Amino acid sequence: MASSTQTERTATRPATDNLLEVSGLEKHFPITRGAFVRRKVGAVHAVDGVDFSIRAGETLGVVGESGCGKSTTGRLVTRLLEPTGGKITFEGRDITHLSTGAMRDLRRDVQMIFQDPYSSLNPRHTVGTIVGAPLRVQKIPTPQGIKRAVQDLLELVGLNPEHYNRYPHEFSGGQRQRIGIARALALRPKLIVCDEPVSALDVSIQAQVVNLLDDLQRELNLTYMFIAHDLSVVKHISDRVAVMYLGKIVEIADRDALYATPFHPYTLALLSAVPVPDPARRDRAQRERVLLTGDVPSPIDPPSGCRFRTRCWKAQDKCAQEVPPLRELASGHRVACHFPVEEAERTPQGRMAAQQAAAEIPPDNTAEPAL
Repeated sequence: MASSTQTERTATRPATDNLLEVSGLEKHFPITRGAFVRRKVGAVHAVDGVDFSIRAGETLGVVGESGCGKSTTGRLVTRLLEPTGGKITFEGRDITHLSTGAMRDLRRDVQMIFQDPYSSLNPRHTVGTIVGAPLRVQKIPTPQGIKRAVQDLLELVGLNPEHYNRYPHEFSGGQRQRIGIARALALRPKLIVCDEPVSALDVSIQAQVVNLLDDLQRELNLTYMFIAHDLSVVKHISDRVAVMYLGKIVEIADRDALYATPFHPYTLALLSAVPVPDPARRDRAQRERVLLTGDVPSPIDPPSGCRFRTRCWKAQDKCAQEVPPLRELASGHRVACHFPVEEAERTPQGRMAAQQAAAEIPPDNTAEPAL
């Protein structure tokens, strides 16, 4: 799904300072018990020490299994959730714990496109009211009136401006998502967090919405944090990709480098599961698929050391004892793994040899069931 236009856009983009910087970001949801006196008995470690940055004009893709903390990270960046710890810096300004009043001005620069186009739009409001709401709340001057501004936004995202007075139920899923995109663009933001914007859409519509986002980025110089499950979509639209597992980033690199030479065993497993449309290559790809055993551990009580060790074929004693740091193995390619994937292990035969070698020194978790 990769395009030459995306490659040209990435190659010609000038080097700029970071628009967003995140360091040590955490979000723990408390677990409480008690009928009258609520007491904390634990916490869900949804996001547990995340570090990344996004340059102005680029797209950072975030991928991982359901429950790994992708959407929570996006909501923390937009400050829809209050962080438990860490720091969020936007254009050099610390926005980690800004008050609601102080966040009002920031909303002009940071917006979000939600996953479900059906529940993210108020069914009692017309399209004109929905898309024009940010302009009214922020009291943005519109020389030709809010109605004309909204109609221009609808036309920008490929909708009929004359549908200004229609309600959300009169539109298809793809059209509703375009309405959500128009609402996010109303204030001309600098950063847009796209929380799985195409996962609820039909496959034939997904490409249209992704191409629309790509065109809008070039036209308006937008910066995206693109959260998705579909690795093909992420490869098409992203400049860099971050892979999350159980609340942590395990690998982050330029798109081409990550897809060509993944270093983390979890990234290798994700890429091996991407469907292959060519029947001639399908059987070979299925034979090379990396099958992970067990389920994702509970974020309430994550494993010690490396959180992926309970499902990793390369796990050793060190993986249970030490948390792997996110270190740079190649230029711009950072991996959190004590024993990164080697070239020979990217084939089934190489992985089998690695498993046999690891079996000679059993790790501590061999008898530990996945939670």
